[in-house]
Amino acid sequence: MPYIPNTDDDRRIMLEKIGVKSFNDLLKPVPENVRLKEDLKLPEPLSEMELLREMKEMAGKNRSGMAVFAGGGVYDHFIPAALENLLSRPEFVTAYTPYQAEVAQGTLQVIYEFQTGICRLTGMDVANASMYDGGSAAAEAVALAISATNRERVVISDTVSPAYREVTATYMSGRNVEIVTVPNKGGVSDFDAVKKELNEKTAALVVSYPNFFGILEDIEAAAEMIHAVGGKLIVALDPVAAAILKTPGDLGADIVVGEGQPLGIPMNFGGPLLGFFAVKKELVRQLPGRLAGRTVDLDGKPGFVLTLQTREQHIRREKASSNICTNQALCATAATIYLSLMGKQGLKRVALLCLEKTHRAAEKIFALDGYEPLFKGNFVREFAVRTPIPAKDLIDRMIIEKNILPGVNLRRFYPDMSHGMLVSVTEKRTDKEINEFVTALKEYSSDKIVSRV
Repeated sequence: MPYIPNTDDDRRIMLEKIGVKSFNDLLKPVPENVRLKEDLKLPEPLSEMELLREMKEMAGKNRSGMAVFAGGGVYDHFIPAALENLLSRPEFVTAYTPYQAEVAQGTLQVIYEFQTGICRLTGMDVANASMYDGGSAAAEAVALAISATNRERVVISDTVSPAYREVTATYMSGRNVEIVTVPNKGGVSDFDAVKKELNEKTAALVVSYPNFFGILEDIEAAAEMIHAVGGKLIVALDPVAAAILKTPGDLGADIVVGEGQPLGIPMNFGGPLLGFFAVKKELVRQLPGRLAGRTVDLDGKPGFVLTLQTREQHIRREKASSNICTNQALCATAATIYLSLMGKQGLKRVALLCLEKTHRAAEKIFALDGYEPLFKGNFVREFAVRTPIPAKDLIDRMIIEKNILPGVNLRRFYPDMSHGMLVSVTEKRTDKEINEFVTALKEYSSDKIVSRV
């Protein structure tokens, strides 16, 4: 944004237009006891040149070039330069809600292409224009299942992302919905326990593919269990891993949701993110948010429109399937460009590189004294490791001492896993970085600890 300060004359003119004599007159509605009693003692204002210099000095204190081995939903993937160049075009950056189809064909086509890409990744029939993030998508999926089945009980495996579970619980807190969380068994869903919790009152079963610990779940078994009681199977999917796995649609899922950040969106300190949401055809009229469709005009020319808008802005509130009233348009555009640039084979190559590098790193880490798998099971692009010292201590020290972010501290989400760390290796991590990571871990393996959880 340009550096454009207001002059005294500018402020005087604005106050005159408003009809007041001073800025303090604007504060009269604010109670005297809560007003600022003295100046903030701010430093003298800077010129644009001085301000930029100071900001650069501050930014220079940030760590750069850190090797990131943390995942858990947000990943450090390579983003092609062409994506950023295309995404910065004003047609994309400034595009507003595409209500008027005749002036928003470009935006609508992007949404349509995004939906197509998500359908191909998930193996589902229909996808919407996107959601705020993976967590809101999961919560909306639960709401859809409740509406579709007229039931108010949901079973969720605790191998589903803790963020997804927390957002879902928040969404349902104002409703008469029972949420049953089933503990994992060895890092995967305990389907014996799940089966005991499923009954004719269960609207949905929620599982992940792969799960939060990076391990593949038996989706077909989950589908068989929940369908036997007439409920819906909701699968939270990793879109990159999806390139080399059977689609949830082929395995029996009714609803597929997930986080689209790995598809060309920077980590950005945790946001903004991108939720995706896809369903089987029979659930299309209960799909939340926007849906772009392809049609033809009076002259037979192809065109794009918003369709089946079951939102509270368009129909009676009590009939609305969701209160989601927008979509992450720019992030969805980024994902669409990313999928187009990569293509089917390119995305598969990214997934294979992640698979190969993750297993290579795991093999080297598990060969170190003091490190071992936290769980057994087939993993794709991240894995949980038991550490010789508390994971939080290891992570904090490695960031400071080695400029490496080694993983996610699992105790943040699972209190009994203080020595558990979730490690992810994307295609960006070089052999040199992996070897430096392993060498750094070896240094901490000799640290003595009193007990291990």
